[in-house]
Amino acid sequence: MKSWPIPSVPSVPGSAASLKLYDSADEKIKPVRVEGDTATMYVCGITPYDSTHLGHAATYVTFDVIYRMLQDQGHKVHYVQNITDVDDPLFERAERDGVDWRELGESQVDLFRSDMEQLGVYPPQDYIGAIESIDEVIDLTQKLLDNGAAYAVDDAKYPDVYASVDATSQFGYESNYDRETMEKFFAERGGDPDREGKKDPLDALLWRAAREGEPSWESPFGAGRPGWHVECSAIATNRLGSSFLIQGGGSDLKYPHHEYSAAHAEAGLGVDRMAEFYVHAGMIGLDGTKMSKSLGNLVFVHKLVEQGAEASAIRLGLYAHHYRGDRDWSDEVLSTAVERLNTWRTAVAETDDADASIDAAAAQQAAEETVQALREYLANDLDTVGALNVIDEWAKKPTTAEAAGVVATAVDGLLGVRIS
Repeated sequence: MKSWPIPSVPSVPGSAASLKLYDSADEKIKPVRVEGDTATMYVCGITPYDSTHLGHAATYVTFDVIYRMLQDQGHKVHYVQNITDVDDPLFERAERDGVDWRELGESQVDLFRSDMEQLGVYPPQDYIGAIESIDEVIDLTQKLLDNGAAYAVDDAKYPDVYASVDATSQFGYESNYDRETMEKFFAERGGDPDREGKKDPLDALLWRAAREGEPSWESPFGAGRPGWHVECSAIATNRLGSSFLIQGGGSDLKYPHHEYSAAHAEAGLGVDRMAEFYVHAGMIGLDGTKMSKSLGNLVFVHKLVEQGAEASAIRLGLYAHHYRGDRDWSDEVLSTAVERLNTWRTAVAETDDADASIDAAAAQQAAEETVQALREYLANDLDTVGALNVIDEWAKKPTTAEAAGVVATAVDGLLGVRIS
């Protein structure tokens, strides 16, 4: 599936800072060490049954900054993202609206691409739909069946295939949740704990046997379609290897999705750990309430743009709090971001090289120090709050056009915010 255009991102002058990120599995901030010259990153994509809202945007902007920081260090980045273009929510929305589920999916993927392009987000080199990966899912599921990590339920009509929750000794390491918490989230987030024939309520679906009215594909274990978690396992490991650097997504994916994606890959491919880092972005709320489709309180990226909001202002609004924390969006957040953006632009525009009171050398040094501080804050687990404050302080001082250009280039290159 085609991705979207690569944004124009300037090279940032000065010396790169070594990136550190919080890993959910180890529950600490760790240095990101890249083996070779290519950093590998997989970020879970959308289920295309609705438009891109700010919760999506917050996640993809977060990993865009990680991409930019890795690139700033001189690494190539191999970035992979999926699209769950065959799933129950898509079917349900299509039936509700009286449209074909394929057409609905295609329209929402097109809108997502447009939103990402508007926001200046780096595209994945591999943008893969679940339908495209059917053969890969079948292959991984067969591996799990062959080594005893999976089984088909004893159901003559619907012999669904499940992965055993105890197939890996380390299951639970990614989320660090206890059994009670797992049971709660499994039931709330797409699991089927009450499915008859399962060996354990937490066993996760790998292959859903064909039902009337649902799309299906042939496999050695019967016609059907992929489960959610194994889709990401197959897509990621077939492009990045059985172990890779970063697995990312929203914090609601920590369990069950990322836990099972890792477990399927580890049990099927014989590795101890699928990703070195499991990185999660916090949830976005609207006026104090978590943003969700079920509540109908979504703020859509394309609607904000239609109403006149700049992509740079949207990004600044999302940067106003740390990426790992749950945070709120409101008109006030956007207006504050717009004010900040205008302040920075004024600082860049209102330079006067002819003003004898401005020490050009000192202005240049201040700009370079500002850029280095910006790098250091972002390198410390994407401390965007500290990064924005650094630029705020710089914008209060008189400067030259050359010095302002240094800062503007860094803000564009590392934050994706254009101020000149």
